[in-house]
Amino acid sequence: MAPNIRRSSDNKLLAALPRAHFDKLLPHLLPEALVQGLVLREPGEKFDQVYFPHSGMLSLLAVMRNEERAVETATVGREGVVGAMTGLGQPRSSVRVVVQLPATVSTIGATKFREIAGKSDVIRDMCLRFNEVLLLQARVSAACNVLHPAEARFCRWLLQSADRAESATVGLKQDFLAEMLGLQRTSVSDVAAKIPGI
Repeated sequence: MAPNIRRSSDNKLLAALPRAHFDKLLPHLLPEALVQGLVLREPGEKFDQVYFPHSGMLSLLAVMRNEERAVETATVGREGVVGAMTGLGQPRSSVRVVVQLPATVSTIGATKFREIAGKSDVIRDMCLRFNEVLLLQARVSAACNVLHPAEARFCRWLLQSADRAESATVGLKQDFLAEMLGLQRTSVSDVAAKIPGI
């Protein structure tokens, strides 16, 4: 089901914009449903769209040089935006963006978003503030990956995903979860066996 863009409260950033600034974006926002597993961008690719999730979750993954391994560094749900730095003249992705949980989003063309952001301090500030949120997530993820055992990382990830899914049930395969956590699939199986209800 496509989001009702006029009801912007599903996306917290859009809902927080003063009405005059939201109204500059509204004519250009288009609803879209994204399927689980869809790769939206690879590192180095240009963002042609900016994504404001209303539901679901998008994962940002750091891809290793040989491209065989990737680790999740941040996630974005209804509280955020993906591709917002295009509004400040940074059109290329530095990460792989994957739809982790089926999502409904509002999209706006990157060129139009940059044009609107260029005339709105409020929208530019929103881009910078949310970029800081993503950097903080990446720092916390890096610290957790070093300091916390696999069980704690697994539980943190499940809680975060359940919050974004707005459900106690999160349907994911163990090999996908292993990639997100930077673990071997067998490690995920071992951890899942220790946690009741998994």
